Amino acid sequence: MTIAAICQRNLDTADAAESIQSAAQRMGTRNVGTLIVLSPSGRPAGILTDRDVAVRVAGRGRDPYVTRVADVMTTELETIAEDVPVEEALSRMRARGVRRLPVVDRQGHCSGIVTMDDVLAHLVREFGVLGRLLSVSSPGAD
Repeated sequence: MTIAAICQRNLDTADAAESIQSAAQRMGTRNVGTLIVLSPSGRPAGILTDRDVAVRVAGRGRDPYVTRVADVMTTELETIAEDVPVEEALSRMRARGVRRLPVVDRQGHCSGIVTMDDVLAHLVREFGVLGRLLSVSSPGAD
């Protein structure tokens, strides 16, 4: 199965020029911990997490009304193509120590996001199917 089948297509985004206060308020309203910052062409340019807000803004005593998303967002992004297998996404997340990957289409435009939780939920479903198959096909199963 590919990332396209399990990624979240509803993107929560932030503008690089907006204040952290505004972005954090949107995180709270939308109940998300991540906002993707897109370039004018629709490609992922950065990612802002609730951890970035806590550590890079609050932890350093910065004013969230003055500090801009661009000042604290992560710009060295690992992205993943829609047609990549789920197992590769998991491997890349583990290798980079990240829990979220922006998903890109063939043109490099952001088309979604996949999280560690998405991958784990998929694997749990797959293992459940395998478990049911084994219990039905095992010798002595009635």
